[in-house]
Amino acid sequence: MSLWADIISVFLPPRCIKCGTILSQDDGLCPDCFNEINFISAPYCQKCGQPFEAAPSSSKMLCVSCLQKVKTPFRLSRSAVHYDDSSKPLLLSFKFHDRTDNAKTLAKWLNLAGQDIWKEGVDLIVPIPLHYTRLMKRRYNQSGLLAAELGKMTGLPVDYTAVARHKKTRPQVEFSGHERIKNVKGVFSVKHPEKIKGKRIVLIDDVMTTGSTLKECALAMLSAGAKSVDALTVARVCK
Repeated sequence: MSLWADIISVFLPPRCIKCGTILSQDDGLCPDCFNEINFISAPYCQKCGQPFEAAPSSSKMLCVSCLQKVKTPFRLSRSAVHYDDSSKPLLLSFKFHDRTDNAKTLAKWLNLAGQDIWKEGVDLIVPIPLHYTRLMKRRYNQSGLLAAELGKMTGLPVDYTAVARHKKTRPQVEFSGHERIKNVKGVFSVKHPEKIKGKRIVLIDDVMTTGSTLKECALAMLSAGAKSVDALTVARVCK
């Protein structure tokens, strides 16, 4: 296999998934593009993962919302990068333009961003499901591809069928604020509760904007008997 990989790399050398520059190793991004990505690192809220602009006095600090114990279905939330002008083209090409080869690199980022979650313990990986009409149109679920790669890296099982998106909705990008919450209200159902009952689940998606979609899916799983749900995304819109 190593010999074949070497032969293939001669004719199809690895390229940067953002700018297309030929790479000496299959690292996903060239140094220039890598340096443009704004990775989320400490300090951040220890519960929701919201990064702090300035370093707090304690590495265990919570953000204002978490200090006020604003209700959330998540045990922990984590994201790998800021959703901004540097990461947005990479994620949009993965989601809408068939750049499924990006999944492996993005899943590596998920794995690193999820270290706090892995330490707390996880039994099952679940990707945010697409409605079947959107899946047929797009031909793949970007969250499912990320979950598959992450499952290989962590050795954790991945379930694609326990949760379904039974209601077709308009894209969340068309809404803001409370309209996003209304748009996804009640759209998820647990078809196989026996698969998630008593399990510690990490829910996977590409981007967290307001978190409405992730929260609605998490609530459905918790109602069906999941022990806990964590949210893990490649990128998030930071306040």
